[in-house]
Amino acid sequence: MALQGTGMLIVATDIPAVEEEEFNRWYDREHVGERVGIPGFLSARRYIAVEASPKYISFYETEDFAVLSSPAYKQMLANQTPWSKAVMANFKNVQRQVARTTAGMGAGLGGAAAVIRLRPGDADAGKAREALKAVLAELATRDGTLAAHIMESDPELSKPLAEHKDAPKDAPEAKDWIVLVDTTSAAVAAAAAKAVASAALPGLTLIATGTYTLMWMLAKTEM
Repeated sequence: MALQGTGMLIVATDIPAVEEEEFNRWYDREHVGERVGIPGFLSARRYIAVEASPKYISFYETEDFAVLSSPAYKQMLANQTPWSKAVMANFKNVQRQVARTTAGMGAGLGGAAAVIRLRPGDADAGKAREALKAVLAELATRDGTLAAHIMESDPELSKPLAEHKDAPKDAPEAKDWIVLVDTTSAAVAAAAAKAVASAALPGLTLIATGTYTLMWMLAKTEM
């Protein structure tokens, strides 16, 4: 869908099977609403993997990037609920990105999505961004592709939380760019991921692709 803000928090994780029911209950009954309720947060959406790792990924849209270092958000992080602390301690393979949404095209929220992780080098970020935008513009003309967005992580802020016991403190993905492509089906999402993965993108290294289906979304206007 067309995003309304320019900040994005992205959290991907696996969870042990024995903890999965409680994990989803916590996400759906406490965590999503708690985060969207923070001033400056606009929406949250949850996905589950069709063919991807980690299994779960969530996107939290904010009015702007500054919201993700705001006093209100920092206060929430410093005062996690007991339920949050207990569930987050079981996260595995956590990838947490605090990002700027630097480009977007199209409209609509699809039932499936492609998520592509790219790692920038030392080349001109502007040239890399323009090359990627050209690939996404072509994708946007294909049947079943609704919208596409580029999110560029901030290395200083893209770090695991204290509650993420299993996460390394200096993760290389802290500077990754995340591409999110909204589509009408998992098959279209897989084709979109393949198209980006096979494109010539100077200055960007492909790290991973994945296809997911949307579990649900909550907007601030619904609260």
